[in-house]
Amino acid sequence: QVQLVESGGGLVQAGGSLRLSCAVSGRTFSDWASNYAIGWFRQAPGNEREREFVAALTWSDGSSYYADSVTGRFTISRDNATNTVYLHMNSLKPEYSAVYYCAADVISYPFVMIVSEYDYWGQGTRVTVSS
Repeated sequence: QVQLVESGGGLVQAGGSLRLSCAVSGRTFSDWASNYAIGWFRQAPGNEREREFVAALTWSDGSSYYADSVTGRFTISRDNATNTVYLHMNSLKPEYSAVYYCAADVISYPFVMIVSEYDYWGQGTRVTVSS
């Protein structure tokens, strides 16, 4: 089993920054971390049917992948010592308001960008960007 806990969401003005955290734990992840990818997805208000890919990272080599809409604004990183993945969000726009989820599974590129490829999810953290 793998557990994920997000934190760091909140209210921020347009143009501001936030850093989201995803703490990953569980025996399965600890034993097989190098096989995992961690992804960030978001679900916008009024769009309960779809979670949109934001960014992902493969644990084995730290390779990162981004949605076109956030390239240059967001950075995904990790802390190996604490098994925490961060999403650094800069130059935020109101349209980035959403619940942000992190997810994990044993997958590699290009599947890291596909929401249905992930079995393990956190509870989400809400980000609201005011104009």
